[in-house]
Amino acid sequence: MPIAAVLFDFHGTLAQVEEPTEWVVKAAAACGLDFLARDAAGLAKALVAAGRAGGPLPDAVPAHLAEVWARRDLAAAAHRDAYTGLAATVLGPVSPDLAAALYERLLMPDGWRLYADTLPVLRALRAAGVAVAVVSNIGFDLRPQLAALGLADLVDACALSCEVGACKPGPEIFRAALDALGVAPRDALMVGDTPADAGAAAIGCRCLILPASPPEAVHGLAAVLDLLPSRCSGQPSSVSAPGTASTVTGSGSARSPSA
Repeated sequence: MPIAAVLFDFHGTLAQVEEPTEWVVKAAAACGLDFLARDAAGLAKALVAAGRAGGPLPDAVPAHLAEVWARRDLAAAAHRDAYTGLAATVLGPVSPDLAAALYERLLMPDGWRLYADTLPVLRALRAAGVAVAVVSNIGFDLRPQLAALGLADLVDACALSCEVGACKPGPEIFRAALDALGVAPRDALMVGDTPADAGAAAIGCRCLILPASPPEAVHGLAAVLDLLPSRCSGQPSSVSAPGTASTVTGSGSARSPSA
């Protein structure tokens, strides 16, 4: 069955946040603080472990942040309060400005790094007439970042949890994206990097789950084009796909793609 639309997760699929030490150094500079990279590296490690927006989930969330943490992807204020609060557990009350500056890096296009194959693959999909949507669990509007990173003209719709009022892996956010594109689930492919993205399989979408890649690396997105043989002429010649992706059928079964 031909694929008429591709839904992409944003963070970890099309883009990645900046390297942690760079994140700390630039946020500190915005506060008038001069951190050497070697000093920032230790602090960055502690901040990531506590819970960084765009980083791995924290092992534990302090009780006083439990409510905002639960709502972080549904409201901008909760998202900010959750992540500045987690940073404060490392920085202490003497550095509120730095906690805020660290969060602000997330809202700046400069705080994000596109994967090397993001633009080539999105351009190939556009040339092939395949509709594209971004589907993200996020507490703020991603559209300014998409525009600044050169993606706005390559994306037809956005389904953001803070606007839809529902998060992946629930069906509502995937249905919102499909409705915006006017495409049925059976005609769509969801591309992401976590089990939550594979939640689209429950409503009948095909899914492609990619392994992790460092910021600005080739991320394996050209595998999307390999699933559209009648629409795209293979992956862009400038990129090659590393690692092994998993595809998920509408029945929810996962398998490794054939060589």
